Amino acid sequence: MATAALDPTDYPLGLDASVAARMIDMMSIPAAIVGLGNGAVIASATNIAFRRAGFGVVNGRARLLTALGERIEAFLASGERQSAFAHAHGEAIDCRFFQVTLSRSSPMVRDECIVMLVDQTAQHLSERSLRREMKTDALTGLPNREGFGDLIEQAMTGRRHHAVLVVDLHRFGQLNACMGSLVGDELLITVARRLKGALRGRDTLGRIGGDEFGILMAIDDHAEEAQILAERIQRAFAAPFRLTDYEISVEGAVGIAYGFEGDDDAEEMIRHAQFAVKRAKESGRSEVYQPAAFTIARAQFAMETELRHAVEEKRLRLHYQPICDLASGRITKFEALARWRTQDGREISPTEFIPVAEESGLIVPLGRWAIEEAASTLAGWDRAAGGNSGVRMAVNLSAIQLQRDTVVDVIERTLTAAGLTGDRFTLELTESVMVSDPDRIADTMLALKGLGATLALDDFGTGYSNLAYLQKLPIDILKIDRSFVTGMLADRDKLAIVRAILGLAQALGMRTTAEGVETIELGQTLGALGCNYGQGYVYARPLDAAAAWSMLAERNA
Repeated sequence: MATAALDPTDYPLGLDASVAARMIDMMSIPAAIVGLGNGAVIASATNIAFRRAGFGVVNGRARLLTALGERIEAFLASGERQSAFAHAHGEAIDCRFFQVTLSRSSPMVRDECIVMLVDQTAQHLSERSLRREMKTDALTGLPNREGFGDLIEQAMTGRRHHAVLVVDLHRFGQLNACMGSLVGDELLITVARRLKGALRGRDTLGRIGGDEFGILMAIDDHAEEAQILAERIQRAFAAPFRLTDYEISVEGAVGIAYGFEGDDDAEEMIRHAQFAVKRAKESGRSEVYQPAAFTIARAQFAMETELRHAVEEKRLRLHYQPICDLASGRITKFEALARWRTQDGREISPTEFIPVAEESGLIVPLGRWAIEEAASTLAGWDRAAGGNSGVRMAVNLSAIQLQRDTVVDVIERTLTAAGLTGDRFTLELTESVMVSDPDRIADTMLALKGLGATLALDDFGTGYSNLAYLQKLPIDILKIDRSFVTGMLADRDKLAIVRAILGLAQALGMRTTAEGVETIELGQTLGALGCNYGQGYVYARPLDAAAAWSMLAERNA
């Protein structure tokens, strides 16, 4: 396609050139009249502003036609009344951005149009600067999570193999709370500098969270390059961080996720590295994302969602396992145990859903429901017996419940609603309860004792009981864990442990319950050693409320 030199006097194109020139010069925006003439696109009139915009004549050629000639020719051939599009003009350094509008001066004139330019360079540069600021961490000047994700997406299309490392700072929240945000900010800046020193020149560092940094690296030869970098990072954390007023030792956990060309989800890759860093906190070394572990975690989240609905809709149920007096064989109490059958008929073991409930906080509403349901069942047995049924109810309390819920108030309201006295309830706590917050737990236990409840320490011997706390706390019963009871008759070490626990309980004035009693001989031996109660399959498996009542009526008749 030919283009002609700019000469507004040679090609009037249906409009007197001088008139056209005066009209265009009066416009507040750069404009020109162009058209077809002698088989070429020709500029017939332009104003000074148009030439100043960079579309004047250079070496006898009109830059307007060089840049936009093909678009103008296509517009004139299309018959459209108007067309608008964006156009970048110039080199990268001094590039200017315009909104170009092509419009016909008259419907009757098909071989000419008016070209108008709106300079949007300042707006474009402002938007680009704003986008850059939005993707940059204001404190460290590093890419933030969004900017870091963009860099990963670029790597996914431009590199064959790459890795994302996430570095999480230990104790940063505690430090920030104790020493103030200024110290925390100074530490983050110092950590960023030290991390940069550990990276290769082509690696990219970003801050993707409050105390999390992300690293994007290209894998050149082998995957171990990422693990070598992780080791270098951990060595970088070995020396204390010297701040203005403090010298602080901070450890960093490192998680690694590998990516490949064709992967299309940068955010998922970051999440994988974060999942790996969570495992690194537990193991004390850098960890690589493992899909199998992530699948298990996702299954747990799915279970949490389903369990939440089950708790809200009260679709769980309680089963009751008898606890018998080893001397008389009579049932003295039942332990209430939660059971869960999903809507599709699957039985989920308590060993699976109770940890999920504790981690998610669902143990609080689940625990309240269990207390209320157990009290209701016991009150029903009393009514069926025409008075006191002669048994107590044991309910488990977790450390999370004691920390987050007003357990004393819940128990008191439940007992009142069911018409029961406090001595009809035994509350079983694990040893981890005492470790979590001993002073607060002690106050709660004393308040529960004030209601008349019996307190039992569950799974004794498997945790880290502080004997001083054991002596001070108002514990009535020690439950010997089944791991010591099962096989006790054939294992001298287990027998010695059971004897020691029984002797400790007797010295502290506590009663004892042995879990996992599966044979009559084992129950008799435990009774001869001085154990008070037994619980296990030799008496019964956990039963529903109706079966438990039938067993109680028959055995204690």
